[in-house]
Amino acid sequence: MFKRLYQRILLLAESKHAPFALAAIAFAESSFFPIPPDVILIPMSLATPRRAWRYAAIATVASVAGGVVGYGIGALLYDTLGQWLIHLYGYADRMAMLKETYARWGALVILVKGLTPIPYKLVTIVSGLLGYNFAIFVLLSIVTRGARFFILAGALNWFGDPLRIALERHFALFLGLIAIVIVIGFWIAARML
Repeated sequence: MFKRLYQRILLLAESKHAPFALAAIAFAESSFFPIPPDVILIPMSLATPRRAWRYAAIATVASVAGGVVGYGIGALLYDTLGQWLIHLYGYADRMAMLKETYARWGALVILVKGLTPIPYKLVTIVSGLLGYNFAIFVLLSIVTRGARFFILAGALNWFGDPLRIALERHFALFLGLIAIVIVIGFWIAARML
C-alpha cells in the first residue's frame, strides 16, 4: 500500500503540475490548511535535486501569499471565518495569552513560529487580528518562510541521494514522522500559546 502511495507521490513530484500543487499547498497551509508543504516539497526535491532551490522559492512565495490571506482573515473576517478556524484548531481559549505575547514579542513570534512545526496559520490570523504592522509582517514572513524552505532545499540538495534511498525503503516511516511533526506542532502551539 505504501509503495503504491510513494510511487504516486513520485509521479506527482515529477509531473509538470507539481510546482502548482506545491504552491497550492504552501498557500493554503499559511492561511487555513493543516498539512505542511513539506509533504510534497521533499519528494519533489528528491526526485529532481537540481530544482530544489526553485521549489523552495515557489513554496516561499506561495506561503507568504497565503500568509497575507491569513492576515486578511484575522483583520477582516475574524468574527466569522477567523474565529471558526481558531476554534477548529483548539486555540480559542488561548487568545488572551497570545495577544499579550504579541504585544511584547511580535516580531520574534513571527520569526520563530515560521521556522517551526507550529502552525503558521495561527501566526498569520492573529497578526491580522491584532493589526500587526502589515509591511513588517510580510517582510518577516519572507525571511522566516524563506529560511525554512531554503534550509530544507539545501539539505535535500546536499544529502539528496542517501535521503531518496532511505525514503524509498522507509516511506511508511516518513509518513508517520510527518504526522508526528504535525501533531507535535499543534501540541506545542496549544501549550505555548
